Amino acid sequence: MGIILATSRSFSDGSLDLIARAQDAGHEIVRGPAHHDLIDLAPLLATADAWIAGTGPVTDAHLAAAPNLKVIARYGVGTEAVDLAAAEARGILVTNTPGANADAVADHAIGLMLAALRTIPDGDRRVRQGDWSVRRGRELGAATVGIVGFGRIGQGVARRLGGFGTRVIAADPYFPADRIRDLGAEPMPLDELFQTADVITLHAPGGQRLVDTARLLTMRPGTVIVNTARPDLIDEQAVAAALNDGRLAGYAADTLDGDTAASGSPLLADDLADRVIVTPHLGAQTTQAVDNMGSYSLDDVLAVLAGREPRFPVHAPAV
Repeated sequence: MGIILATSRSFSDGSLDLIARAQDAGHEIVRGPAHHDLIDLAPLLATADAWIAGTGPVTDAHLAAAPNLKVIARYGVGTEAVDLAAAEARGILVTNTPGANADAVADHAIGLMLAALRTIPDGDRRVRQGDWSVRRGRELGAATVGIVGFGRIGQGVARRLGGFGTRVIAADPYFPADRIRDLGAEPMPLDELFQTADVITLHAPGGQRLVDTARLLTMRPGTVIVNTARPDLIDEQAVAAALNDGRLAGYAADTLDGDTAASGSPLLADDLADRVIVTPHLGAQTTQAVDNMGSYSLDDVLAVLAGREPRFPVHAPAV
């Protein structure tokens, strides 16, 4: 029997009993803390044969504490928190769950666009305070929406926008222009997209800064930015300044720099509450997405433990 350490909070928390599936395959699921603190995890890693890892860091020190570890299944898409080179050097396979939450995040991005354009959260707050005055909004169908990053989530956003009659433009240096057109968007260089769009929705990988003071100065007055990707894509101080001086009409995000420790973020200032919407990583939190991420990660773990190739391997970048 193998020991499968699971540190994702929502693993097997959907409609599927993945713990029973693992048991049927002869393995035991052991829960661990999502923060991945090594002091707490070390005793669990010492006996783990596989690790279904959440968003916390997976470092070489973690791997050194896991002498039996054969596979790390990243519960989600991003692997920037995993030391892929260290895993490869130790002969540990790494997998992820591409596309598992794409529809859920695309839905959430559309929801944030509508909420920002129609100032829905602010309207709700004001009514509860007895203020029934009206703030005029804008229709999504009349907007030009720029999608930054045209992978599975970006494509899902484009499909959904088609129903609104929205003009959709997209920038992705790794995606062929003709395929972008085939999938319902107009390809455009990144800088031109920022200068053209009324709404900009970010679906690019982390590790880069896409929205800073210089780029904000090129945007059309009244632009709305939506970020359901990574907090490091934007300069929060610069975005707050652009909201205060009116260059930006709104900012809606599913993430902040530091997340639960982000109470000091300039975007949470009281005087920006009518223009800023923040949700606590709700993007992937649907029953369907949780089932998909859990199934994909567990299926690859079971494959590796049975000596088979995983469906979604992730390799360390070439140096």
